[in-house]
Amino acid sequence: METSKVRAIETIIAQFKDGQTLAIGGQTATFMPERLIQCVLDSGVRHLTVYSIDSSDPGVGVGRLIDAGMVDRMITTHVGTNPVTSAKINSGEMQVELCPMGSFIERVRCGGLGLGGVLTKTGLGTLVEEGKQLVTVNGETYLLETALRADIALTRSRRADPIGNLAYRGSSGRASHPMIATCGARSIVECDHLCDLGELPPDEVEVPGLFIDMILA
Repeated sequence: METSKVRAIETIIAQFKDGQTLAIGGQTATFMPERLIQCVLDSGVRHLTVYSIDSSDPGVGVGRLIDAGMVDRMITTHVGTNPVTSAKINSGEMQVELCPMGSFIERVRCGGLGLGGVLTKTGLGTLVEEGKQLVTVNGETYLLETALRADIALTRSRRADPIGNLAYRGSSGRASHPMIATCGARSIVECDHLCDLGELPPDEVEVPGLFIDMILA
């Protein structure tokens, strides 16, 4: 019998350390792992690097970590919904690498699958290209976007069973969560409904439990 991966909040809080890289699922404050973000806040850590589709809005999602001054650097697709992020970038308090959304998701996917990166034409001839390697294949030039791998991945699912099999509902309920869940050296999930073992139909499982290390009780 597999051992349950459900952990108490105190155990989750203890996972966070100064200087870690966190990958956080969700988009524009929709279906964010708010309980796990609260765990990060309660840990009091500093100098984080965050991978996320965006920086949410002030006071919600990733924005809560930015408000608290915990984030030194982000790799993200846009910051336009959060004026606090923009102000911190302009003041030099935060560094941000902007990445096209498709490239961002592919980089996360590569991190989860153990690949080195993805070749894409998106960003060629723009600021996105600066400092990155160009690769020629069959006479065509591509931009190498390297894989994104985090110390800890924080995601949310609609349903989970005790060994970490995850199921989602709707496009907003996914919002990068299945990809993000795979890219962390340690992957922690919060779920809306904790199911009994065997309750989730296999064809509804989108992230198998082998990727998941802890489930917030």
